[in-house]
Amino acid sequence: MRKHKKCIAMLLAGGQGSRLLALTTKVAKPAVSFGGKYRIIDFTLSNCTNSNIDTVGVLTQYQPLILNEYIGNGQPWDLDRSYGGVHILPPYQAKDKMDWYRGTANAIYQNIDFIKNYNPDHVLVLSGDHIYKMDYNDMLEYHIEKGADCTIATLTVPLSDASRFGIMNVDKDFIITEFEEKPKQPKSNQASMGIYIFKTDKLIEYLTRDELDENSANDFGKNIIPNMLNEGNKMAAYPFKGYWKDVGTIASLWDANMDLIGEEPLFDVYDPFWKIHSRNVGAEPQYLAPTAKVSNSLISGGAKIEGTVENSVIGSNVVIKKGAKVIDSVIFNNAVIENDAVVNYSIIDESVVVKEASHVGEAKGEGIGITIIGRNTVVESGSVIPHGQNIDSAKGDK
Repeated sequence: MRKHKKCIAMLLAGGQGSRLLALTTKVAKPAVSFGGKYRIIDFTLSNCTNSNIDTVGVLTQYQPLILNEYIGNGQPWDLDRSYGGVHILPPYQAKDKMDWYRGTANAIYQNIDFIKNYNPDHVLVLSGDHIYKMDYNDMLEYHIEKGADCTIATLTVPLSDASRFGIMNVDKDFIITEFEEKPKQPKSNQASMGIYIFKTDKLIEYLTRDELDENSANDFGKNIIPNMLNEGNKMAAYPFKGYWKDVGTIASLWDANMDLIGEEPLFDVYDPFWKIHSRNVGAEPQYLAPTAKVSNSLISGGAKIEGTVENSVIGSNVVIKKGAKVIDSVIFNNAVIENDAVVNYSIIDESVVVKEASHVGEAKGEGIGITIIGRNTVVESGSVIPHGQNIDSAKGDK
């Protein structure tokens, strides 16, 4: 029996991104840096990995060199598979002289053989220039439950802004009854996110027909979706509730970066249950809250500082919470210093938790020894650990 996949993804990453000005002069938009250690495409690729979509075709075109090199064999996203994995799909000249991708639909059409090679039941079509976290598997199960030929992810937008989007008018079961591209008087506030799941046979049928239409713009939003709807195919809207940002302009890119900081960031890149993978070496970007006070210190990637740090070295993924003070100390990776705790003239090993209102060590001075807290130790709330102590959680030694 021929092997097949339940669902594969086709990721459109060939856009020029001219609205990002100098940022995309030599780099494809999905390869633009974001959030300190990431590139924009990391979010879509990580969504695929976290959603158990293990076969991804990345369709590149404009300035692909850096993007292609960055993706490589897909290992950082766990997409280096013997059957499936990530594949770079640039346009190529076939016997019918087809070369450059002429639109989003034509780009997928040129890679129908790639799709057929995996014989999937469903095809997920994605864009490489959005910042968001989405479980595509949830959307796939929704698509299957609805018995839809095509399911389109939608975002609820204010009705006053709806005329800027492609709007899906839906019935009570979220079956799409009408699609309007940037309507002057919108009837709905369900905006298309440009994320689609198709039954494979339907996708191939409509892409093939679209290619034969000389008047087509070869675009999903302008041609494929309206044609399928007009011909009575069952099309469902999948309402997405989370954060989503199209970073296609300088202003939106800046806004999305700003959404990572502040007292309550709108977008969390620290979520251990939905890790954003990256080829860049190191942890998540460091974060200094408005309450942080840092002086004469080295703060490693992934550290999240809300308290005070003076004359100290802070390792990767260290969390120093509000009201905490770390002075003249070395804090190793993954340690947590909780609210109002004080760490003075100490070395705190990996994965140590110093709970709230604890005091570890004493101010550096004549006759004061360095306090050592060993790996995985939990210093309980309100504890006082004198200077010069050596706490080894494994042995209980002091």
